[in-house]
Amino acid sequence: MTLTVYNSLTRRQEPFKTVEPQKVKMYYCGVTVYDYCHLGHARACIVWDVVRRYLQFSGYQVRYVQNFTDVDDKILKRSRQENSSMEAVAEKYIKAYFEDMARLNVKEADEYPRATQTMDGIKRLIHELENKEYAYPSQGDVYYAVQKFDEYGKLSGRKLEDMQAGASERVNVEDSEYQKKRYQFDFALWKAAKPEEPAWDSPWGKGRPGWHIECSAMVRERLGETIDIHAGGADLIFPHHENEIAQSEAVTGKPLSNYWMHNGMVKVDGEKMSKSLGNFITIRQLLDKGVEPMAVRLFVLTAQYRKPIDFTDEAIKAATNGWNTLKEGLVFGNKYGEKLNWGIGHGALGIGKNAIQNSYIERFQEAVNSDFNFSSGLSVLFELAKELAKEGNILVHQGKTETASEKLQEMWQTLVTLADVLGLVTEIESETSTATATDNGLSDEKIEELIQKRKQARIAKNFAESDRIRDELQVQGIALIDSREGTKWHRN
Repeated sequence: MTLTVYNSLTRRQEPFKTVEPQKVKMYYCGVTVYDYCHLGHARACIVWDVVRRYLQFSGYQVRYVQNFTDVDDKILKRSRQENSSMEAVAEKYIKAYFEDMARLNVKEADEYPRATQTMDGIKRLIHELENKEYAYPSQGDVYYAVQKFDEYGKLSGRKLEDMQAGASERVNVEDSEYQKKRYQFDFALWKAAKPEEPAWDSPWGKGRPGWHIECSAMVRERLGETIDIHAGGADLIFPHHENEIAQSEAVTGKPLSNYWMHNGMVKVDGEKMSKSLGNFITIRQLLDKGVEPMAVRLFVLTAQYRKPIDFTDEAIKAATNGWNTLKEGLVFGNKYGEKLNWGIGHGALGIGKNAIQNSYIERFQEAVNSDFNFSSGLSVLFELAKELAKEGNILVHQGKTETASEKLQEMWQTLVTLADVLGLVTEIESETSTATATDNGLSDEKIEELIQKRKQARIAKNFAESDRIRDELQVQGIALIDSREGTKWHRN
């Protein structure tokens, strides 16, 4: 059962082979932090969270990096609206991001680099492009010369000559930026400082980076010259990811990423989500209305990740009903385990792929190994959940089950394991897990002790131990929120 992945670059499904055996370097183009995250962000973050989880479940050591764009025109506009600063706006919405993702059970990335923290790497990359004559300065700006990169357009399938013909009537030759460029589709690597805007010193004068160069620099600095998976929304294929390829590969002469993966967009009642249409829905608005976070996860996972999905009242109602079915199966052990003489402590803790290998897991893997087909894999979970619910009903009414206790325990453990791969968890699971520590869960002192151990592991770059501690706390119902001020926590 070889994992195959649809590669946006080659436009075909390919066997998944990593640069280093059993190690995955994965980068997801994260959010520009000027507003609360919306349904589109929820879909992307859930999809790549589950891709990462599944790779780990399959035995890969995954290094997952997700950036924050914290210097941008939209952030500056919001700072003026809020009579604030770019830094304050970025911090506000980064904090909100972690709060929203914790509610959706999205695991933290291993690193969250920011554009403002990568200035040296950005300037170094621009300098190298300039030395190789792929970049040129112009009146304080620096532009990338797209005609120099012979493979420009290979990701999006766009050709410069076609783009030029299509844009010929729309070009404003009086535009000041157009006049700075040698060619109309050259794009900015560095922008000259404007009055009352943040700026950084550089060999080309004070200014700030263009959007595309930020990700090229962050990928290179955190993961190296060639990574395994570069992920993002389909709306980023052009120009953002196309320009990333041009920048990075012009310098290194190597592929930036071996697999380019893109999730489809979210529509609301058949329309593109936008503030102008009044159908712009943030994650917190949705959850604060009472929609269950796990129903949102299930809604996202029931669709093929590359296809558009349509958010409707009917769709979220169906997802809620589906989650209730899964939840009934997931709490089976907590409700009936004692009656079935399972003993104490049987659940998700200590149960993983290596501990259980049966026909259910094999079928799940067979489905998901075809380009992360989680929607097909879910059928296995529903089959288990419905069978467990039936057996629970029989037990209540007849005092015994039709299926042997040992088999039911394995089925339940399998369901809990596969649900965890998809990030689908119940409150009861967390409560039951905490009962193994104390009657009331982990004490505040114990939580703080584990957070300090995690902090030391991160400083020592022992990210596997850091992840283990975070996951341990998450199982115990403790959500962590990292910020510049440190790590905060709350009980789910």
